[in-house]
Amino acid sequence: MRSSSSTSLARVRSLGSVRLNSPICSGSAQVLGLLDLAAEQLMVRRDFQTAFDTCERGLDSLGSVGEQGESSSRYGELKAALCVVAIQALAELNQWRRVLAWVIQQYGRPEKIPAKIVQLCILLYAKVGEPATMQEVGHDWLKFHAGGGVPAFGTVAELYLIHVLLPLGRLAEARELVVGEVGVVAFTEEQRQTALDIVESQERRRPGQSPSPSPTSCPFPSPAQSTQLSTHRGAATQRLQAVLQLVYRGLSVAKKSLRSFPLQRVLLAAFLLYLLLVRLDPALPSSFPWLSRLLQMFRQMWDTMFAPYYRASAPR
Repeated sequence: MRSSSSTSLARVRSLGSVRLNSPICSGSAQVLGLLDLAAEQLMVRRDFQTAFDTCERGLDSLGSVGEQGESSSRYGELKAALCVVAIQALAELNQWRRVLAWVIQQYGRPEKIPAKIVQLCILLYAKVGEPATMQEVGHDWLKFHAGGGVPAFGTVAELYLIHVLLPLGRLAEARELVVGEVGVVAFTEEQRQTALDIVESQERRRPGQSPSPSPTSCPFPSPAQSTQLSTHRGAATQRLQAVLQLVYRGLSVAKKSLRSFPLQRVLLAAFLLYLLLVRLDPALPSSFPWLSRLLQMFRQMWDTMFAPYYRASAPR
């Protein structure tokens, strides 16, 4: 789990980034210091248990400070950042089963969990092969926030559809998600159509269903098409055999009578060209591969016959 979780969480590490460059009050300075320490313990020292403990200390300190003297957004960013580091530490410790319960403990109810934390949990449980863990929480979260303009709502809906509903085979729920209130808010018309196409594709693949393929998408030819293909291939094969027989007979005659005269070798080359360009119709599409192979054969024969002559007659 350690390697797989680190791979999966590396892609979503940016989800936990917060902007804390502006001045902060003294009450949250200690929390920010604990956040920096936890990140260092996680990424530099690779001391995952200590990093998790530091995050819990930071959350306790943040809870004692509360939102007094702090803006709600800054308080939420600090808490989310500590939770992201803690989730990564638990995953590295192979304690990913604790993640969702621990997150709900921190936020009280699933609908209060920030979108970035929900995305991280969906990806984590999909990576470890436990998408069902996020089914109920994801459904409740999307239903609760469907009427509001929550940032990254569309991303959560997309991840929930792709990494939870479809792997679990919940196709009816997936269709309802796309065409229902959540889909209207989360997706554009083009995205909804694409999602419906994916759902329908999954429905066609379900066992026990054998949808009749359309003529344009059928991977197997019809009987009439098979007959035409067989006839065409048979004619091409017969034509190739006839040409090869002519080539063989011509070479047999030439080998006996045209062995030691360069001029007669030229006549042999002309005879081969006649076979290639006249006897075999180059305009026929089925002739293209045979032309290529016979031309390659001709080049090899040309080199065999004439290369010794050129090397012998070359000036020294």
